[in-house]
Amino acid sequence: MFGNLGFPELLIIMVVILLLFGAKRIPEIAGSMGKGIREFKKNINEATREVTSETKPPLESDTQSRLTSAELERRRTSEEEAERPAPKRLL
Repeated sequence: MFGNLGFPELLIIMVVILLLFGAKRIPEIAGSMGKGIREFKKNINEATREVTSETKPPLESDTQSRLTSAELERRRTSEEEAERPAPKRLL
């Protein structure tokens, strides 16, 4: 939509803004726009953090966080084997 704006178009837009708001109000407007963008980004990051923290499963206990990856893998495979049903016998 705005991809084909060239220098002449941007210059015309800046002149119109200058005429509408005046030279004294443009810094105020730019400052308030900057604050608004900063606040928006902060809220987006906060919402992203909340979503990711809610989707991560909590650790069962503090000792679980100290386990090595090999111990965790062993526990995971033993739990999967326990959940797997026994094969049916044909005879």
